[in-house]
Amino acid sequence: MTTDQFSVEGRTAIVTGSSSGIGRAIAERFADDGANVVVSSREQENVDPVAEGIREAGGNALALECDVRDQDAVDAMVDATVEEFGGLDILVNNAGASFMADFEEISENGWKTIVDINLHGTYHGCQAAGAHMREHGGGVIINLASVAGQRGSPLMSHYGAAKAAVINFTSTLSFEWADQDIRVNCIAPGFVATPGVASQMGVEAGDIDRTEVDRRIGTSEEIADLAQFLASPASSYLVGETVTAAGVPRIGEGG
Repeated sequence: MTTDQFSVEGRTAIVTGSSSGIGRAIAERFADDGANVVVSSREQENVDPVAEGIREAGGNALALECDVRDQDAVDAMVDATVEEFGGLDILVNNAGASFMADFEEISENGWKTIVDINLHGTYHGCQAAGAHMREHGGGVIINLASVAGQRGSPLMSHYGAAKAAVINFTSTLSFEWADQDIRVNCIAPGFVATPGVASQMGVEAGDIDRTEVDRRIGTSEEIADLAQFLASPASSYLVGETVTAAGVPRIGEGG
């Protein structure tokens, strides 16, 4: 029995927001499996070490500075990817941001900033990557949402609203682009022990036992596993889906 259908070897992938956390884990997972990987972040100095680590491990990586709020910058990232690796097969729209505040305390600028990064950044990525994929035989797009976009998100109403829009956008875009051989899906993680979450909750990734079923916090590597599945031919019959990765469901807890 073969497992080749789970491979992304030989493909080229862009992973936005990949200087740390989930994005970095996805980029490293793809590279470890033989993909060419573009790691990107708003600060070049943050992605250079990630790309260097991938290359030291024998992989192929290109580090690019890119603010996903800027369509020109995203277009340039796609152009640089194609120039470096000869094409683009996979886009992971992972870049995101948030902060915690009661709704009445969120300024218009704060609201727009979070929506701009999480929603418009996904739009910009799909526009730029999609233009190439439509002309070169298709591809795979994976959008990162959140359980906050499915259940609501007290103290992060701006973030929850943006991620809910990403989920709806994924469904719509997958329908529109299916006949052009572009497969669009979405991942909605719950709590994941990224550096940011660890600082807030005091739970480090090293404290988590993947063999334990009864938990509601996961690791970046577990989300990377799911991303590889969605990027690979193994998920060829999944189109427009949002896969929730949030541990034990909150049954009987209301809401």
